[in-house]
Amino acid sequence: MEIPSENSLEMIQRLIEAYTKKTGTTTHPDPEVTEAVKLGLARNKDELKKPLCPCRFYPDKQEEIKHRTWICPCDDMQIYKYCHCLLFVRKDGLPITEHLPEDHEGRQIYGETKDPTPDKGRPLKHQAEERERERRERPS
Repeated sequence: MEIPSENSLEMIQRLIEAYTKKTGTTTHPDPEVTEAVKLGLARNKDELKKPLCPCRFYPDKQEEIKHRTWICPCDDMQIYKYCHCLLFVRKDGLPITEHLPEDHEGRQIYGETKDPTPDKGRPLKHQAEERERERRERPS
């Protein structure tokens, strides 16, 4: 694996610190999980000029960037406060699933986990209906 640049690592670290404060979340309690996601985001920042989520498979990363859905913080995080990568989680390490639709994979995997800071985060919550349409029509 290619080592990301110091500049991208620093940028991703600042993004993580700012976003956890903004959303009332924390990084995963297992530092290896956090570090793996951080490195993947920084690598994608170097390669693609965008912090594309490293936890997903993309047939065409450049095409995916045009959609913006999986650029960190991804749409699911900004709409539902749910992080697929487990980078932004509750203190116990569980992702927040309270705001997800019933049939979302996060709810199916983790059940309903409450949002300990419901007054923080979710700046795009008004786009939930549009996101669900995209999730059904353009699964990625």
